Formats: sequence, C-alpha cells, structure tokens
Amino acid sequence: MTASERIDQMIEDLTDWRGKTLASLRKSILAADSEIIEEWKWMGSPVWSRDGIIAVGNAHKGKVKLTFMYGAQLPDPDKLFNTGFEGNVRRAIDLFEGDKINDRALKALIRAAIELNQAKSSKTAKKPAKKAAAGARATAKKA
Repeated sequence: MTASERIDQMIEDLTDWRGKTLASLRKSILAADSEIIEEWKWMGSPVWSRDGIIAVGNAHKGKVKLTFMYGAQLPDPDKLFNTGFEGNVRRAIDLFEGDKINDRALKALIRAAIELNQAKSSKTAKKPAKKAAAGARATAKKA
C-alpha cells in the first residue's frame, strides 16, 4: 500500500468530522504545490514533504493537528498557528469540530515551508563543497 493509499484509508476510517477536516487540509496542501510528496511515517502519520518535511497531520480524539516541522521560522501573518509556541522549532494548527481554515493562508504557509526547506537544502549542499575544497587545499600544501 502506498503512502497516499494509507492516507486515503485513514481518512475513510475517520467517519466523523475529523476525516472531512483531514481530507480538506490534505487537498489544500497538495494544491499548494504540485511537487509535494505524501509519506507515511512514525507508525501512522500522514506527512507532506518537498525538499524536506513540510507538515505532519494527525487526528486526535477531539481535534485534527497539522504540525509544521519548522513552523517557528515561518511567517504567519494570518495567525494560523495556535499551538506549539513553547518550542523553538515546530508550530501547529489545532482544528476542532466546526473550525474552518483560511485556505489561501494555509497555502501561503505551505509555500513558505517549501521555500525554507529549499533554502536549508541549498545551504547543506554548499557546506560539503567548502569542506572538500578545504581538504583539497590541505592536501596540496602537504605535497
């Protein structure tokens, strides 16, 4: 079973408002960027990634939680984040029965998370090149 099929099954198994809410979040996330990949991690969590993890979705007893891996570093002008402020890295959106999410703002947040992931991966890609160049200079000096 693929990750997308597992997420489909999870949504189908959530026969109350949480399934509809998770399905709506998923639709918005996937619509934000055509290169987003769905994954299934940590023994049962839908994960959306592009150049790194963007967000993790979970259905809890009384809420649906969408946690952004690096949410503390993201601009949130529409104040979607409503939990996770005690930490330095993650931020989350908790949705309760009857809550509606600003689709435009969520897509903007997803795109900002992708940009952050891409910036992080380009910095990581540059570091080994610098180390390799320094190693080559050191080897040249010894010769």
